[in-house]
Amino acid sequence: MKKKLLAVLLSGAMTAAALSGCGQNTDNTPADTGADTKTETKADAQEADEADSAGEESADTADAGAENAASIVSAPTELTYIFADGDEGAKVSMNEIVNKFNETYPDITVTIEPGNGGAYSEFIKTKDSVGEFPDVMEMRDTAMYVRAGKLEPLPDDIVSLFRTTTEFDGNVYTAPLGGENTNGIIYNKTYFDENGWTEPSTYDEFIELCQKIADKGDMAPLVVGGQDIWHMGFWFHKVYNDQVLSKDADFIKHCYEGTKDFSDDTFKATFEELQTIMQYAQEGWVSTPDAQITTFLVNDMAAMMYSGTHMFSQIAQADPEFEMGWFAIPSPDGKTRLVGGGGVGGLAISAEAAKDPDKKAAAEEFIRFFYAPENYKIYCETLSAIPSTTQAPDLDVMDVFQEVIDANGTADDLAPMWNGRVGENELPPDFRNFTYKTLIEVLQGTRDIDSACEELNKTWQVSMQSFNPITGVGIE
Repeated sequence: MKKKLLAVLLSGAMTAAALSGCGQNTDNTPADTGADTKTETKADAQEADEADSAGEESADTADAGAENAASIVSAPTELTYIFADGDEGAKVSMNEIVNKFNETYPDITVTIEPGNGGAYSEFIKTKDSVGEFPDVMEMRDTAMYVRAGKLEPLPDDIVSLFRTTTEFDGNVYTAPLGGENTNGIIYNKTYFDENGWTEPSTYDEFIELCQKIADKGDMAPLVVGGQDIWHMGFWFHKVYNDQVLSKDADFIKHCYEGTKDFSDDTFKATFEELQTIMQYAQEGWVSTPDAQITTFLVNDMAAMMYSGTHMFSQIAQADPEFEMGWFAIPSPDGKTRLVGGGGVGGLAISAEAAKDPDKKAAAEEFIRFFYAPENYKIYCETLSAIPSTTQAPDLDVMDVFQEVIDANGTADDLAPMWNGRVGENELPPDFRNFTYKTLIEVLQGTRDIDSACEELNKTWQVSMQSFNPITGVGIE
């Protein structure tokens, strides 16, 4: 398996969309009620043309570019392009791909405008308010802009490039930049090897492994950063996905409709399973911030952590000699369910730009070009992003990261976090955090499961008065 130099790994970072389980994803922007996440969209990605020889490559590329441009636009065309540029790797990769596109298509000029880094969502809103909405952009608050009529649906040939996409009333508006941040167990491989332990192949084996480490007594089986409320979402979603969504993918919709509530046996089973798992967390897990969990792992204070692939670079930076392993926790029913696939965000085309046939054609061609394997490879490697395309590029990455990519390809289910869903299964604002706080009370023993479910039902009823995608309340 190919390995990338550590320096390249450390220079990369996960994309903002991939950090959907972290603190950035707290606004729960109301989404269009017609939205639906599609999984396992199967189609062959477009194959890139190869240069005939090194000596003729430059001239051939220019000739091919001129021919392609002539067939795409009827006159020289300019496009403005904005992306979230807070990460240095994003700047480097995006500039490289845009430069390649401009060289290939001399009659089309894509101009990158600064995206204002971390305040990106507000920046896009400001650009819109002053009449400077870009032609092509990295889109995050997709539902809001779809409802406002600001985005153009993507053609079927672009949609078919991706493993998963999100629909709004039958249309797809975004090309996912990367697969969502896949959570799994990152573990101390050296410690496992010394004790003759192997990765569990069933859920029961995972619990048995936790108990073996606890019995050995030299470190905690799991490190949990419970002080940061969003960190609890990793564990909650894993168990909620197994216990609730596997039996009713529209559980939240049915709660809006009143046919189900949080006293459902499947929801109670979520709390019960988390009680079993969390007994193996380190002492003081509730007061441990997420920023400290890497320290626990690399300093032999805990054997395993459950988190996303964004932790790989942090662990490697903390201890370049630390040998990581990774595995997906099997579900109790034997399935492998992972956070992954393309989410609701990604590259989008302005509806205003699409009114110009040349701009529409150029923008669509830019997106096709971006996801061609040889170009998309640049983005994925630089940002340690999981490819979202059906035809994944051949990446030079760490073995442990390749394991995650492979797991995404074979998982029984790839889906966003429970709080990353749109349409009729979108959560009311702040309900996610209230659920996690209630969960912590149960895990600490200050509240029993029945009273926790009753409290969630009360809060849900109040939340529905201001947000209900079934009735349309709160989505305007």
